[in-house]
Amino acid sequence: MGRYVIRRLLQMIPVFIGATLLIFLMVNVMGDPVAGLCGDRQCDPSTAAQLKREFGLDKPVWQQYLTYMGNVFTGDFGTAFNGQKVTELMSTAFPVTIRLTVVAIVFEVVIGITLGVLTGLKRGRPIDTTVLLLTLVVISVPTFVTGLLLQLLLGVEWGWIKPSVSPEATFSELIVPGLVLASVSLAYVTRLTRTSIAENRRSDYVRTAVAKGLPRHRVIIRHLLRNSLIPVVTFIGTDIGALMGGAIVTERIFNIHGVGYQLYQGIVRQNTQTVVGFVTVLVLVFLIANLLVDLLYAVLDPRIRYA
Repeated sequence: MGRYVIRRLLQMIPVFIGATLLIFLMVNVMGDPVAGLCGDRQCDPSTAAQLKREFGLDKPVWQQYLTYMGNVFTGDFGTAFNGQKVTELMSTAFPVTIRLTVVAIVFEVVIGITLGVLTGLKRGRPIDTTVLLLTLVVISVPTFVTGLLLQLLLGVEWGWIKPSVSPEATFSELIVPGLVLASVSLAYVTRLTRTSIAENRRSDYVRTAVAKGLPRHRVIIRHLLRNSLIPVVTFIGTDIGALMGGAIVTERIFNIHGVGYQLYQGIVRQNTQTVVGFVTVLVLVFLIANLLVDLLYAVLDPRIRYA
């Protein structure tokens, strides 16, 4: 196991470098960030040249990337065009988005897996058909429509929640935004769990457990569910980074100043340091989540061993 973890960590290095390089190149072709600093009026040549020198934009792109990566390994993600350190923006944005992601993941795990097990055990029955139709509707409706409808009904019409989340963004305020963020993924988890449960019900090890006379709940939880969760864990693990990086719409609707909000502001203002810095951390989140998912396989299925 130890050698496997070390090997995976070494494999993450070229992936991290390649991903950050691609992001850096893509962000740098968005436009001229100096023009965005000057607003609607065009910068005069001397001011533009001074700003480029100040932020290192007068150097070739490859040199900018090498300088950026060298600073990243020392914990310096650069400075935004407003003079604020990107690490300061991260310190306020990431805790909010992490709380939002935790709420979304809890909805995925609790509701998605529960409905998936229920429909997988009762495949072809009315409850199975009903849940499948509901998940299809959730997948079909865009997230911004779901968010705006819940904000309008629960926040404006009925007054059950605050239409806008406060700057503190407590867990209680993030329940509805977390449900909106998790809605599509929750539907996929439900369908994935249902399919996996329905397929594994016909497996030999399940028939053997039933033939031994084991209680039904033990057969389902100990034998059927553990082996059926492998594809579900894979999806949820990769979805963690996707939820953190894809929360732009949800955070905009509920005025949550998290990672999505900062990414949106960085893109609109062509603030390359902010965008690249935040996405670099999200790449690390993706890589670490994938590593943890691979290690969980051995916990769920004892037949899986890592050399």
